[in-house]
Amino acid sequence: MPLSPAVIPELRRLLGPDGLVVTPEGRMTYECDMHTFYKGTPELVALPRTTAQVMELVRLCRRERVAVIPRGSGTGLIGGATAPQGGIMISTTRMNEILEIDLANRSATVQAGLINVWLSNAVRDRGYFFAPDPSSQMVSSIGGNASTNAGGPHCLKYGVTVNHVLGLEVVTGAGELARLGGKVADRAGYDLTGVTVGSEGTLGIVTAVTVRLLHTPEGVRTALAAFASIEDASEAVSAIIAAGIVPAALEMLDAAIIRAINEGIHAGYPTGAAAVLLIELDGPQAEVAAQAERVAAICRDHRPLAIRVATTEAERTLLWKGRKEAAGVLGRMTANWLLQDAVVPRSKLPAIMREVAAIAARHQLLIANVFHAGDGNLHPLICYDERRPGERERAIQANEELLAACIALGGSVTGEHGVGVDKAKNLPKQYAPADLNFMARLRRAWDPDNIMNPGKLLPSHPACGEGLRVGAPVRIPSGAWV
Repeated sequence: MPLSPAVIPELRRLLGPDGLVVTPEGRMTYECDMHTFYKGTPELVALPRTTAQVMELVRLCRRERVAVIPRGSGTGLIGGATAPQGGIMISTTRMNEILEIDLANRSATVQAGLINVWLSNAVRDRGYFFAPDPSSQMVSSIGGNASTNAGGPHCLKYGVTVNHVLGLEVVTGAGELARLGGKVADRAGYDLTGVTVGSEGTLGIVTAVTVRLLHTPEGVRTALAAFASIEDASEAVSAIIAAGIVPAALEMLDAAIIRAINEGIHAGYPTGAAAVLLIELDGPQAEVAAQAERVAAICRDHRPLAIRVATTEAERTLLWKGRKEAAGVLGRMTANWLLQDAVVPRSKLPAIMREVAAIAARHQLLIANVFHAGDGNLHPLICYDERRPGERERAIQANEELLAACIALGGSVTGEHGVGVDKAKNLPKQYAPADLNFMARLRRAWDPDNIMNPGKLLPSHPACGEGLRVGAPVRIPSGAWV
């Protein structure tokens, strides 16, 4: 049903004169996330500062039968924070306070809009850090990280976001406030915290998060190993893990990404290499030293071109700068790219990399690769130029073939970015109808009117039943605001 014009003054009273974004140019800044392939402009953007305001907003949207699109910093890569069907977007960027730091219990409670790295910065001098570190951590929000169950280079050793979330404050699709979990690791009852992390705003809006803080490791050592082939690098990865060593991070970058990084930020990665491994070990100094020797020996067994160990913090930072900004610097080489986030078992890395090369050749496209090799989480960037006839369509087809290949090898369509609108259609290839039906029924229990981020996560599939019916888009009559 259309949104009543009387709602606009109601929203202004709730949020204040600067709490709404209503102009066309203002709303356009919210039309996409970092994956600009998907676009959808909201009819209205609300900027609450408190959980109470979020509750009122969701209740109003439920009353008006209007779709709600939760959004953090907009750094997602799945189109999950876009409004392709209209609706009211609720952005948590103004909810960015640290509510409590409790070092006695090694935890912190923060509002959902707090930037990821701000938390580690706040506790660094006291010897603690927040482990989840997506490449966008300088700008991504912790609430958004929880909603997509974000990972990052160091998730090999430390796990993804869900492994560090102790509790959540969530406003459900019914406008009710749910406080899930807490500072105690094990709690009686169903693990609703685990259910909510990774639900991508389809169950409710995360407004606060209680997270685990970890002690800063005593020693850290970062090395770069260059190889003449991706197969050699992939086999080195498997050998490191098989030796019982779990690095803090084990990243792989191919020749295309190496060239873009060196040209863009002058990271000094070895030229002429087909692949490099960025390897980081952390822990007690003695353990790190012993593991570093073992890792170097394993790499030497797989015909490296060079092995370099960072000797200063500045050198280590530059090596990581290259990895963290890899997708951004690729803009020097291509007009457009599709970034994927599929997973295969580690042992299947050589096989999937051969398949990626075959897909690229078949569609006459460059596919650049940078990924979390330690846990088989691929991030191929399919490069294309939408100005050239047929390239966009070939890129989309290559993307679908890549996902199908990963599933066939026993993998998954996503490892850390989430599903959003990007991969929803692919879930029936991975899940049985009964699985999808159960997910849809769970969603309805939290969001009975299906107003929360409709069209995201679950596919348009018969097994999802009414779970895919979306809330009515917002229709603001002409002249309803200025």
